Amino acid sequence: MWHAGKSFGGGLAELREVLAREGFTDPLRYEVAKSRKAPKYARRALTHGAEVIFVWGGDGMVQRCIDAVARTEAVPAILPADTANLLAANLHVPADLTQAVRVGLHGDRRPLDTGSVNGEHFAVMAGAGFDARMIKQADRGMKDRFGRAAYLYTGSRNLTARRVKAVIEVDGRRFFKGRVSCVLAGNVGKILGGVEAFHGAQPDDGLLELGVVTAGNGGSVGPDAGTSHAGRGREGHRSSMSRTAGSSGSGSTGSFLTS
Repeated sequence: MWHAGKSFGGGLAELREVLAREGFTDPLRYEVAKSRKAPKYARRALTHGAEVIFVWGGDGMVQRCIDAVARTEAVPAILPADTANLLAANLHVPADLTQAVRVGLHGDRRPLDTGSVNGEHFAVMAGAGFDARMIKQADRGMKDRFGRAAYLYTGSRNLTARRVKAVIEVDGRRFFKGRVSCVLAGNVGKILGGVEAFHGAQPDDGLLELGVVTAGNGGSVGPDAGTSHAGRGREGHRSSMSRTAGSSGSGSTGSFLTS
């Protein structure tokens, strides 16, 4: 399945050539113009008995396909063709089309944890506050024009955003109550630029990471900012981190592929 607006490597010609060399001369093919159309075709592929679904696109496309195949035996194989490609980067999927296809066909299959927000599964991160505003405002046109710098721009616009009141429970117990600038749940550790947001996070350990940033400035989340402190499993002064076994909705998509 591929996103019509995304380019990667030598394009569909290279993809067809690599698959043909591997013995797949007539695979199921679905093209979507918008990532929100992807779940329909992912589910259709399942009805045709698909075992591996190649997803050509960015994190949005990958997330929607993972949501569609969660709790099935199908395996999503990522062909990273967008700006961030966070899940692919955390799973060490090569940024080379031929190599990424070979990982999809021959890589090790392992369980993948997911979280759930508003009824949809996610495998990377889900955020509220500063993080959510930054990502929402970096629209398709801005990312096409500026690439990853689009997130720097929208992030800078939201540094002074007002904090909001929040009550947060982890595994049925109150973890935090107060004003926050950002709440982030993560299944992997690294964000844009390879920055480690959650130290030691693993996508298949049965745990989700939770970070709460209470700094008045949404960008002051690093240990050198003078306004934050983070620690696993405890509440910090400015930002807090905990781990949850996923009582709020984590599950397994079945498998993911890694080199």
